[in-house]
Amino acid sequence: MSNNAPIGIFDSGYGGLTILEKIRALLPQYDYLYLGDNARTPYGTRSFEVVYQFTRQAVRYLFDAGCPLVILACNTASAKALRTIQQCDLPQIDPTRRVLGVIRPTIEIIDSLSRTKHIGIFGTPGTITSQSYALEIEKLYPHVTLVGEACPMWVPLVENNEYDAPGADYFVKQHVEHLLAQDAHIDTILLGCTHYSLLMDKIRRFLPAGITLFPQGKQVADRLQDYLLRHPEMETRLTGGQRCRFLTTEPAAKFAEAASLFLKRPVREVEQVMIE
Repeated sequence: MSNNAPIGIFDSGYGGLTILEKIRALLPQYDYLYLGDNARTPYGTRSFEVVYQFTRQAVRYLFDAGCPLVILACNTASAKALRTIQQCDLPQIDPTRRVLGVIRPTIEIIDSLSRTKHIGIFGTPGTITSQSYALEIEKLYPHVTLVGEACPMWVPLVENNEYDAPGADYFVKQHVEHLLAQDAHIDTILLGCTHYSLLMDKIRRFLPAGITLFPQGKQVADRLQDYLLRHPEMETRLTGGQRCRFLTTEPAAKFAEAASLFLKRPVREVEQVMIE
């Protein structure tokens, strides 16, 4: 790995694969190293301290594997751990490396999508409780009203490949109706968890016409491309072999099978690792 400097992509489970897919589609020239902490998922119901500890371990692992840049493709990790890692850990570990999240890139475009300036967000309990989206929106767009809805069952539905099953309808319908009941003026809904993009068709089934449903993948990829253009000192450190490897904390065969369903293509070069 000494001559390999890939972009690291980290998620607590499989949802970050949807971010990886969009980034690779836009920036196929780089090497990528995906790390899923699947053995300890979900992060959404864990405390701030535990999420920070797990995320820091993953970032250190990716740094040790040669990544100069790591993307936290996990809303919970971005909400609960990113700022502390950026402000407290990076100066001690290596101030030339960078860790970026998915919340700020998502928010930068959200105002332009809404006519009413009333926006809803579906997220894990950890993301909603952290108020990270609300705080960032308040900084950039204080005129926007944000309503959050925690969906604790949605990640397990996706992780267990039940997201398209009839039984998922109840949990999706319940949270869609509850969110819209809180604010009748919502015209845009943000999917504040990378797993939720697999539920888009089912969510749309219960949404009134005229409401925009906004996943994160393309926007995160666009902002990463912009970041690399603005930071040539980072871009020149990245290797361009177009390779992609997958690391997981669960058995490699289990990850490969599930990841293939997410990406709709065979996933190879999977290795089980331990992070601590």
